[in-house]
Amino acid sequence: MKWLKKFKEGLTGLTDAIGRFPLTTFFLFAAAVANAYSISTERNDTKLLLTFILGALLSAVAQVGYERFYTTFSSRLMLMGAAIILTGGYYSIVRPAPNLSTEIEIRIVVAMFALLWAFIWVPVIKSNTSFNKSFMITFKSFFISLFFSGIIYGGIAIILVAYNELIFKIGYTAYPHTANLIFVLFAPLYFLSLIPDYSRAKDDTIDQAAHCPTFLRILLSYILIPLVAVFTLILVLYILKNISGAFWADNLLEPMLVSYAITVILLYILVSELENKFTVFFRKVFPKVLIPIVLFQVSSSVISLNEMGVTHTRYYVILFGVFAIMAGVLFSFLPVRKNGIIAVLLIIFSAISIVPPVDAFTISRNSQIATLEDELLKYDMLENNKIKPNESVSEKDRRIITNTVQYLDRMGYTKEIAWLPRNFDVYKDFKDTFGFQEYQESGDVNQSVYLTMEPSMPINIEGSDRFIQMDLYPFDNNGEQKINDFKKAGKTYTLVTDTKGKRIDLRLVGEDRQELIRFNTQEIIDKFYHYNATKSMITAEEATFTKENRRAKLTIVVQNVSIEKQANQNNAGIFVFIQIK
Repeated sequence: MKWLKKFKEGLTGLTDAIGRFPLTTFFLFAAAVANAYSISTERNDTKLLLTFILGALLSAVAQVGYERFYTTFSSRLMLMGAAIILTGGYYSIVRPAPNLSTEIEIRIVVAMFALLWAFIWVPVIKSNTSFNKSFMITFKSFFISLFFSGIIYGGIAIILVAYNELIFKIGYTAYPHTANLIFVLFAPLYFLSLIPDYSRAKDDTIDQAAHCPTFLRILLSYILIPLVAVFTLILVLYILKNISGAFWADNLLEPMLVSYAITVILLYILVSELENKFTVFFRKVFPKVLIPIVLFQVSSSVISLNEMGVTHTRYYVILFGVFAIMAGVLFSFLPVRKNGIIAVLLIIFSAISIVPPVDAFTISRNSQIATLEDELLKYDMLENNKIKPNESVSEKDRRIITNTVQYLDRMGYTKEIAWLPRNFDVYKDFKDTFGFQEYQESGDVNQSVYLTMEPSMPINIEGSDRFIQMDLYPFDNNGEQKINDFKKAGKTYTLVTDTKGKRIDLRLVGEDRQELIRFNTQEIIDKFYHYNATKSMITAEEATFTKENRRAKLTIVVQNVSIEKQANQNNAGIFVFIQIK
């Protein structure tokens, strides 16, 4: 009944929320329209959608800032104008780009993350309401709006299915359009309707909104805290066991420790005003435990920079590690009422990570280019501002060069490097440029390889007398199998396969069964066997194999190839062009 009452209160407050957040409502409506257009036209243009979502967050923060510090209507208009200008400025930056790059997407996500924390913190700056209450209200409101939005969408989806099956066929876009209206428009407005105006609401109203339900209190105090305690013990034992070696090289542990730090910090804020033995113990002990665990991980990440340089992911890992250490220190000495300082730190650190020249992307780009240049200079591979291929690079340095080149290509930075070939393609040009094949991590060596020739690639068939499309299955029965025969100048020629175990030979024979030419298809597997498992497309040039003598010429073009390394089973689809001389 309490949930039903809360839902009714939220619905009643929707009108108030629209009046309280008019600019936010406008941006949300615009986002829903932009998304609906993308659904209808099947054009995945996220620039407008992200712009309107950013505008909604900016205007929401502007509104709560107005409620906390201002009273005049002119101040409200100025804050709304600032939100519009910032939103327009962002769109003017991303609009010329044909697509949103990884860098732009991460920058906007980090900015939205900072705005969310500002939305929680700004309304309670120097007020009687603590940051912990504001956080709890926001936390509860988010999950309440998500829960009811999910229920509404599920109900409407069932109705649409029934209508589609029983009465009249409807388009498949009805479901994404429904989700768009509910989750882009309704859910955020319903969420805002649950956020009180802290400057006007009475203390008992805020206390009631921030009250921790029994279910959540039990979940936090008696389930999550013990689970985190057990996980902490395992982490400590692992660090102590491997402190002399493996821990410093285990980069796979980074995401686990980052997740652990996030969990501890959020859990600390959520239980800050809960009083029982578990929560008191957690607040006293865990901030102090968090500090050395994260400190060890930050040290490990910094050590790895000496070899591989800085990437934006490692930048954020280290930056968050510094924040987590500072949070642990503050939690250890400051009263829980001062937890709002955490939001301030998060906003500051987020701004540092996206504002040049110390942002994650400027630093990572410069670091990776410098790392690659140092490796090339070590082997005298840079000459007259051009790369000179070298086959004698050590395995360790091949790995460093491969990783840095792949990162720079993935982030779109290769165009900024003058000594890389023009229009450099890491998949097509790597070996010719550096003199060796891309390095594969030990875990990738046994990964299967699946390759397909790029579509619409021209193939020269001039002079061919016959074109045959066929499949190669090395695990077929042994012996000879006829594929195709054809005539030229009154003579009959036959293409056959000669299978012996895993080996398949293509043989062209004449009328007297005399072999004219033979091609061992194992050459196909041998060529592509060590290709990077992440590569999926090959050019027509890469896909072409030629065997020629004075009597005939075979041109084999690989349409697709599958190399199952662990099962030792390979197959390919090929085009065979035959020329009789």
